[in-house]
Amino acid sequence: MVQPFFRIQVLNGGISRLKHHLSRLPSRGVNPCSKVSDDVSDRVKKLITTRDEGRESPPLKKQKSGEANSSRNVSVGKPVMYLDTVSPVTKVFLSVNQMGSSSNDQENAERSIALFFLENKLDFSLARSPSYHLMVDAIAKCGNGFVGPSPETLKSTWLEKIKSEITFESKDIEKEWAVTGCTIIADTWTDNKSRAMINFLVSSPSRTFFHKSVDASSFFKNIKSLVDAFDFVIQHFGSENVVQIILDGALSYTGIGNHIVQNYGTIFVSPCASHSVNMILEDFCKVDWVSRCLVEAQAITKFIYNHAPVLDLMKKFTGGQELIRTGVTKSVSNFLSLQLLFKQRPRLKSMFNSPEYCSNSALVNKPQSISCVSTLEDNDYWGAVEECIAISEPFLRVLREVADGKPAVGFIYELMTKAKESIRTYYIMDESKCKTFLDIVDKKWHHQLHTPLHSAAAYLNPSIQYNPEIKFLSSIKQDFYNVLEKLLPTPELRRDITNQIVLFTRASGMFGCNLAKEARDAVAPGLWWEQFGDSAPVLQRVAIRILSQVCSTSTFDKQWSTFQQMHFEKRNKIDKEALNDLVYVNYNLRLARPLKKSLDVDPILLDDIDMTSEWVEEVENPSPTQWLDRFSSPLDGNDLNTRQFSSSIFGPNDHLFGL
Repeated sequence: MVQPFFRIQVLNGGISRLKHHLSRLPSRGVNPCSKVSDDVSDRVKKLITTRDEGRESPPLKKQKSGEANSSRNVSVGKPVMYLDTVSPVTKVFLSVNQMGSSSNDQENAERSIALFFLENKLDFSLARSPSYHLMVDAIAKCGNGFVGPSPETLKSTWLEKIKSEITFESKDIEKEWAVTGCTIIADTWTDNKSRAMINFLVSSPSRTFFHKSVDASSFFKNIKSLVDAFDFVIQHFGSENVVQIILDGALSYTGIGNHIVQNYGTIFVSPCASHSVNMILEDFCKVDWVSRCLVEAQAITKFIYNHAPVLDLMKKFTGGQELIRTGVTKSVSNFLSLQLLFKQRPRLKSMFNSPEYCSNSALVNKPQSISCVSTLEDNDYWGAVEECIAISEPFLRVLREVADGKPAVGFIYELMTKAKESIRTYYIMDESKCKTFLDIVDKKWHHQLHTPLHSAAAYLNPSIQYNPEIKFLSSIKQDFYNVLEKLLPTPELRRDITNQIVLFTRASGMFGCNLAKEARDAVAPGLWWEQFGDSAPVLQRVAIRILSQVCSTSTFDKQWSTFQQMHFEKRNKIDKEALNDLVYVNYNLRLARPLKKSLDVDPILLDDIDMTSEWVEEVENPSPTQWLDRFSSPLDGNDLNTRQFSSSIFGPNDHLFGL
């Protein structure tokens, strides 16, 4: 028997009758208590409700498969997931959701992100993307209850919104073209089936935008189609706004350059500077003794990176640093890796002589190990490596200056002159080697890279014009005058131009004020003319338009497979339009990345090591020249190091963006 605390009354029965009595819930044979307080009654009601819910929802593991499908065992609004239908991935996600509140929220979040990357085969380097961090921060600010957008919302609403934002920004920047002009960049790619694409971009001082991609598979056989494609793009941007068109190597031999020069009197045609400089570096790699240096260096890195114990020991001796670097092209990767290996040589010698390494007889006695030790001890070899670094670094410096998207047309002439002079200085006592490398440079510089526009830009660059150590050759002046005649084709436009040139070269008027002198080396040449060129208004307009141009295409990985999917795969009209929009948005977002990079980021260096490169991948029975055979033709589009994690994990049938 139970006696309630609130009244002198004895009830027959157990604790259940007492609970119903105190809760005031209707129950057969139990009268409600009239003296109990409301808070006690509510607490007892909750106890009874919790007990009843537990009886109605027995544990899932105790249900039989036949009972699991019975609707009477399923609470309304509470979906049941059955063990025999749960996929392995879902089980992993369930294990995250079933963790108690005491689990670490940070760890749970990281685990969920990792699962998202792994399940969807995403490149881990995407976690470095600024947009990735913006996404994580934005979700964190939303707090609990945030629901992400559906695939349909992403594909329609948000794709259209972001495309509109990019288009609005590009239209806003077009307003500056009346003053600065712009450069059209034609970037080509050809696959192993001779299918070709041309990407058209437009660049001005503020930034570069992707315009569109064109299937040009038939254009190289039909010059009229190629001409029509370029005419359409020029007219779209306005021929009066276009100062220059940059063509890469594949287009240089089609005759399109001659058509542009003949039909558009004020537009210049220039080669891609970064492509030309990279070709110089490639030819350096083909010099016999340089190629042997590279092969021996690659033998060291292959041995280390293909033996886990050696790799771990190397990381210990180098403080966690790598031995190789992956650049924007294979030749850049070669010389950057040589630099790093040369720097780490003392630590590698210590590693191979350490007790930890020498105690592992299985490794020590390998022929590759013996060869590595011999190479590391060979002072003559490392003297040759130092020589490779000395001749390549000036051209890597040129590549850095022209490859990051900033207006560099005013500097390319000076940069190339200094790079050539560095070779002359280094080989002052070796005329034969000096001639070998200068012949390579001159072949590309005089026959491909150099144009009158580069000479005119150098002449108008105040940091060069007023440098007392520089005296312009008559050929540079002649190029400058030819450019003026092209941009100012009538006598009326050229009126008083000679007096204005004299004012500039003699630093008279506003050109000679203290502020102008102090800013010669401190600000961009185009901006300098905008601020201090009012004494020569006609020359000022010409100078700003010339000095505001880039001289290279962008060097980041173009992900040509995306364009290939867009042009060459059969798909319905709606999907193709969506893919066009995706390519437009993706390319322009990637082009905007350099604007957000810090100053210490190397524009010719990729973030991740290419683990399938000649510096890592082992090949059976390698020959000393085999690595050269793997260099691609400049026309096949494979020069960029695109063989990253993404390309190795995605199959040919894995369509991008779910289309």
